[in-house]
Amino acid sequence: MAEITAALVKELREKSGAGMMDCKKALIENDGDVEAAIDWLRAKGIAKADKKSGRTAAEGLIGINGNGTSAVVVEVNSETDFVARNEAFQDLVRGVASVAITTDGSVEAIGAATYPASGKTVTDTIKDAIAHIGENMTLRRAVKLSVEDGVVATYVHNAASEGLGKLGVLVALKSTGNKDVLSAIGRQVAMHIAATNPLAIRSEEVDAAVAERERNVFIEQSRASGKPDAIIEKMVEGRMRKFFEEVALLSQAFVINPDLTVGDAIKAAEKDAGAPIEVTGMARLLLGEGIEKEESDFAAEVAAVAKG
Repeated sequence: MAEITAALVKELREKSGAGMMDCKKALIENDGDVEAAIDWLRAKGIAKADKKSGRTAAEGLIGINGNGTSAVVVEVNSETDFVARNEAFQDLVRGVASVAITTDGSVEAIGAATYPASGKTVTDTIKDAIAHIGENMTLRRAVKLSVEDGVVATYVHNAASEGLGKLGVLVALKSTGNKDVLSAIGRQVAMHIAATNPLAIRSEEVDAAVAERERNVFIEQSRASGKPDAIIEKMVEGRMRKFFEEVALLSQAFVINPDLTVGDAIKAAEKDAGAPIEVTGMARLLLGEGIEKEESDFAAEVAAVAKG
């Protein structure tokens, strides 16, 4: 029987995208023949897809697709960054984003939509990919923004490929103005959103519960000063004004030019656009945000496989 080395397992994993233990078993079953092992993985993968669906998928890619007046951002997760670099997985995420823009942007609608390359639903296509690539994958989140007239600008940070990366931003600008100008200022604002992660577009749109929580913290901090209630009230109001300036998009200092607020920068762009510009929506998806990840040591994993 051929010796199943760590290098052989790694080679099969790189060619197939399957998990390391699956690769080792495939090589054992096929006496170390990599090509035969690939065929074995393909044949056996479908039966294992459901078993893999319970594993944590916290890596993956953010995908964006836009057509000018509409754009969508999706998060498709995998278990490892290794698979996220796999061309087949990247094609899958790109395809999901292209399907998503034809829907209302909800995960349910995207999952039920037909994936053209397979003729199956997106949900079933992802399930097939789980079987083929060998890791759990999920369509976790999606947001779609549209304007009747104007531009929905997009930005992808840490781009892995065209329209794919670790962080995706959409910003909807409603305007009858010049579309090139709208696209330019829109992309800058999207980059700003990527950097600052504002809680809302305008201060009055900040979630009331979040604002109240901040206010209570400021009240307790101010009381520690021992000042009279009337003074404390003024201190809290001043801190709340600063809080809203820092978390609301239009009042934040513009990262491209900190001498201006974002609102000021948009106002200045109106002159070149030839019409008023209104920010009607924004979305920012950071890969794996809110998922509790399991830390792993890839070198130790390889060593463990080599030892059997």
